[in-house]
Amino acid sequence: MDYKHVVVFITVGSQETAQKITDTLLAARKVACVNIIPKVESHYQWQGKIESANELLLIVKTRAELVDELVTLVKKHHPYTVSEIIALPIIGGNPDYLEWLDRETR
Repeated sequence: MDYKHVVVFITVGSQETAQKITDTLLAARKVACVNIIPKVESHYQWQGKIESANELLLIVKTRAELVDELVTLVKKHHPYTVSEIIALPIIGGNPDYLEWLDRETR
């Protein structure tokens, strides 16, 4: 099944980076909405070691067809070597919200 809309998760290390990415994506109209969750504790494998970091989580709502452009924009403004940018399909929801999402993105 093809999905028209997605939620994208992006983790960042600072409020400044979160705001810069949010502003960039909104100005380019690649997203309709970004939620910034301020305190996420991340644990992960990196270069053979277990690491942890305090991060922020961006929850981004957009159309599936814009994901590649979104990834390119985020990578330009993200300081991580390997940034988390993952898209999950929206399988349903409020039709009014999804129509608004379509109108606000291009």
